[in-house]
Amino acid sequence: MKKAKIVSVTFSVRAEKGKAVYLAGDFNDWNPKGKKMTYKARKGAYEATVKLPRGEHQYKFVIDGVWCTDPENIHAVRNDCGSFNSLIDVK
Repeated sequence: MKKAKIVSVTFSVRAEKGKAVYLAGDFNDWNPKGKKMTYKARKGAYEATVKLPRGEHQYKFVIDGVWCTDPENIHAVRNDCGSFNSLIDVK
């Protein structure tokens, strides 16, 4: 059986410096503090890189405890909570 290819994917979201920003998704059991994002002053954004298998993945950013879709990603799917999750297709 062939092993799924793993790809490094960098997620980025603009938020004010000093915020608590995390990445949550189906790849970390939607843990709201599963992946802390780091502020990049030159970009004025928070970033986190995770290794994901190829295929579709749903995610959200958690900024100071508030769940947010990715404002720069138009791809989203409705979730069981009545809101939307951002969607990425890792090739």
